[in-house]
Amino acid sequence: MAARSFLGDMLTTLFERRQTATNFGDNRSLSDMCRSLLDAEGEISGLKLAQAILDRYARLTPDETLEFFLFLNNALEVDMAALNDAIVEYGLTQSMAGYAKISALSESPRQELLRRLNQPPGATQALVNMRRDLLEALEGTPELARSDLDFQHLLRSWFNRGFLVLQPINWESPASILEKIVEYEAVHAISDWDDLRRRLYPQDRRCFAYFHPSMPDEPLIFVEVALTKSVPSSIQRLLSEERKHRDAQDTKVAVFYSISNCQKGLRGISFGNLLIKQVVAELQQELPGLETFVTLSPIPKLNTWLADQSDIKGVEPLIQGTADQITVKAAATHYLLSAKNTHGAPFDPVARFHLGNGAQIFAVHGAADLSENGLRQSGGAMVNYQYDLDVIEQNHEKFVQSGEVCISPAFQAAQQKSRPKRAAAKTRPKSRASH
Repeated sequence: MAARSFLGDMLTTLFERRQTATNFGDNRSLSDMCRSLLDAEGEISGLKLAQAILDRYARLTPDETLEFFLFLNNALEVDMAALNDAIVEYGLTQSMAGYAKISALSESPRQELLRRLNQPPGATQALVNMRRDLLEALEGTPELARSDLDFQHLLRSWFNRGFLVLQPINWESPASILEKIVEYEAVHAISDWDDLRRRLYPQDRRCFAYFHPSMPDEPLIFVEVALTKSVPSSIQRLLSEERKHRDAQDTKVAVFYSISNCQKGLRGISFGNLLIKQVVAELQQELPGLETFVTLSPIPKLNTWLADQSDIKGVEPLIQGTADQITVKAAATHYLLSAKNTHGAPFDPVARFHLGNGAQIFAVHGAADLSENGLRQSGGAMVNYQYDLDVIEQNHEKFVQSGEVCISPAFQAAQQKSRPKRAAAKTRPKSRASH
């Protein structure tokens, strides 16, 4: 009964699941069926026709899929001549009819097609998968970016915060959901069911996911949380089989150690910011004794960036993984504070995500992730980003307006403490040489 009631009871009042005829003998081309869905026929039998189009699309070969996307992109484009005429007309008349005409003509027909396709049960998932295919096609056919903008516009509307449902994931959740958590974990792979149980069952562990009412069996994004006494510096210790379990009421720190996006077709539709802030609110309500909210985050592009920094002394040992951890930590700190992409934003994508959400750098650690992936990406370095609710909005504004990388007072103090030692190390050889 617990499995059947998961999300189901709440969502039944929003969406009725029912079977729809999936084939009614339509021998037209897929493009002709789409045109019909946009015309009068779509008003009469739109549900059945939309389902037939989605079923036909699901059987396309890769070449046929690209042909379909080119049809969307080129045949269902904005009519620029008609739009220009409408703009001129409205400039003369300022009429409501003229304004409505501009509004209608400025939207490509493919947006309306996608809306009409989103009618049958399960259609939203099908369209998310369609956008996943579009993103793959986009790599070799960049002109499809126009169609992708329309997908993004609609998906942002369909998946806005008002529709998202936050649900805790625990060991009692349905097996089908737990299997997806294992499948979609993108940061620290879950090796088996025992590993999953260690992350979900103990009192000092939490997991939360966002769901959408039209996709109740598919998590959109989930976050794994460890409740600890202090800020952790190693993912190995945090996930160790031998670690000491704590009563949740005795913990002071909530650690977001893995955030995984589940739907490739929703790339660019950000949920992470909403998820973290809502989870913080949930945890504060449940455990008012929590004082600190931090991540234990990977630094996935550190070695990629270092590979292009021939002017930095000792780069080769860093990339090869033979540098000592003090050197690794120093390189990671310099990277997080200084490395920028061509747009002037932090080079590291995880840093861009958390700093853009108003977090601040709290601490950098060497030997924090000694897995094969951790060593390959960053020589084992990891970073804590702190979500300090008192300054989160201020940090966000600084980052957006000037690109400032905000740091916590604790991190600033640690930096200042280490500077005299580095300065002394640099000056001593010069002093001896001068004598």
